[in-house]
Amino acid sequence: MKVGVIGVGAVGAATVLSLIERGGMCREIVLVDIDSARATAVADDVRSATPLFPAVEVRAGGYDALSGAAIVVITAGTNEKKGGATDRSDPHGRLRLLDTNARVYADIVPQIVAVAPHAVLMVVTDPPDPLADLTRHLAHHDRVFSTGTLIDSLRFRVHLADRLRVRPRDVHAMVVGEHGTSEVPLWSSASVAGLPVLELLARDGEPADKVRQEIENDIRYANITIIEGTGASQYGIGAVCARLVEIVLRDERAVLPVAAYHAPYDVTLSLISVLGAGGVQRMREPTMTEAERTALDESAAALREAASRALAIAAG
Repeated sequence: MKVGVIGVGAVGAATVLSLIERGGMCREIVLVDIDSARATAVADDVRSATPLFPAVEVRAGGYDALSGAAIVVITAGTNEKKGGATDRSDPHGRLRLLDTNARVYADIVPQIVAVAPHAVLMVVTDPPDPLADLTRHLAHHDRVFSTGTLIDSLRFRVHLADRLRVRPRDVHAMVVGEHGTSEVPLWSSASVAGLPVLELLARDGEPADKVRQEIENDIRYANITIIEGTGASQYGIGAVCARLVEIVLRDERAVLPVAAYHAPYDVTLSLISVLGAGGVQRMREPTMTEAERTALDESAAALREAASRALAIAAG
């Protein structure tokens, strides 16, 4: 199967490497970038690793090279550092990048659909949720999803595991809503082996409100912390992208908090999603407390406003 990656900056390049390292899921990866020399250089670089893994061809090309792609991963656009979205006190967060990146998508998506009309489109560029709404509008189909709050949920599990001194894979915890400042960590259902996380944290003697605030800040501003240290947040999301591609190509029907359009909320947001061939196949709302549901409603409202703005920008 063929996989396309649009945009080979830090996230796109990390995604390509992770795709190769997972091995055997696809036979061809096509890299497309406005800077064709960069796309060629990244392809040449990662091709050096291909003898270590199952056979895969990696090459740079134009949009025409996407013909026959099963899934196209879109990472193109201005990132948080260049777009000025690294201020923890800014309530807009990643949404500050929307105007610029909506224009990028208005140019990119029709070119993808023209040559790969049956491909699933995975949106990674920040802010991914309103850009996925825009992509769905431009593509005229529903085979569109964004990485949503999967990376946030993984970070939630990692930080809880650190506090509880257990393996992250043994922690079950989820973030829903926006991949951004209005995201909603579901503390009420977070658990380890069926034991409530809040109960386990209380046994350690730390004030619950203090721990919750610290962990929420850690996951909400993780990208900013990483960018301050390295200049780009790329490896975690690159691994997430590769895993999601694998799930779609293998029709795994995995249950994950990725984002797709949800009619009751009339917007793209992360809930409990079943991901497989064709993208998100079903979505369900998790069990929530009244406070969590209120927060999710507020997150959805912010996303609806952003999605409307993205459509207006693309149209104008």
